[in-house]
Amino acid sequence: MPTTTSTPGPPSGQETHKLRQVAESFGTEADRYDRARPGYPDSLIARIAAASPGPDVLDVGCGTGIATRQFQAAGCRVLGVDVDERMAALARERGLEVEVSPFETWDARGRRFDAVVSAQTWHWIDPVEGAAKAAEVLRPGGRLALLWNVMQPSPPVADAFAEVYRRVLPQMPAVGAAGPALQAYDAMAAKAREGIEACGAFGEPERWQAGWERTYTREEWLDTVPTFGGQSLLPAEQREELLRQMGAAVDALGGEFVMPYVTIVLTAALRAA
Repeated sequence: MPTTTSTPGPPSGQETHKLRQVAESFGTEADRYDRARPGYPDSLIARIAAASPGPDVLDVGCGTGIATRQFQAAGCRVLGVDVDERMAALARERGLEVEVSPFETWDARGRRFDAVVSAQTWHWIDPVEGAAKAAEVLRPGGRLALLWNVMQPSPPVADAFAEVYRRVLPQMPAVGAAGPALQAYDAMAAKAREGIEACGAFGEPERWQAGWERTYTREEWLDTVPTFGGQSLLPAEQREELLRQMGAAVDALGGEFVMPYVTIVLTAALRAA
C-alpha cells in the first residue's frame, strides 16, 4: 500500500495519492490480503472508539474489512468505502457494508458519522481533500483517526531481505528490510497532519502509538509479500524469483522470524460548530 519503507508507503520523491495504478492494484490479491495482512492493536481501536462521540464509524479505504471488523468488535456501527470493487466484494462476503468510490468524491448522501478512520490507506488519498471530506461527513466533535502498521525488523532479518531485493528488484524498496521505515511513515503522517491543519476544521492533531510483534513462518511471510504495494504489478517471473529467494532467506533465518511492529495513529477531533 513507497520510499524506503518496510510496508507499503510513498515511492521516493512522489505523492502517493497520485499513483492510482498502485493504489488500485491491491484487489488483485484480495483473498491473500485479507488472509495475510495483520490487524491493529485492540488497545488503539478501543481508544479511538472511546474518544469518538458515538458508535457510527466510516472506514475509508476499508479494503477487505480487516480494521472494519475490529471496530465492529469494539461496539461500533461501521460503513466502509473503498476504491476497489474486488476488495469491497470480499468484505461484503464477510457481512460488511461497503460502498465503492474514491473517498474524495464519495457521495455521503447527507449521512454523518462519529468517527472517520483509515487504516493503512490515507497515503493513497489526497491529504487536503481527504481531510476536508472527513470534516464534511463528521458530526461536531467527531474524530478523524489514521492508522499505519510499520515493520521494525531486527538487523539479521533486515539485512537478509535487503539482499534479496538487491539481487532481484534493485529498483524497488526492500519490503521488511532495513531503512528508515518509521521515519518514512512519520513523513506520511506529517503530510496527513498538514492536510488536517490546512482544512482548518479540526483541533490540534495528536499522535498515538503502540508496539507489538508477530512471528512469521516461511509460508506466512511468502503469503504476505505479494500484498505489498506494487508487488502485484510485477511480471510473473520476477515475482516468482522474489518469492523463491525470500523463501531461501527465511530458511536461512531458521524457517521463521519475529517481526516487531509499531502502529502509529494520527488523530484529531472536529471542532464544534
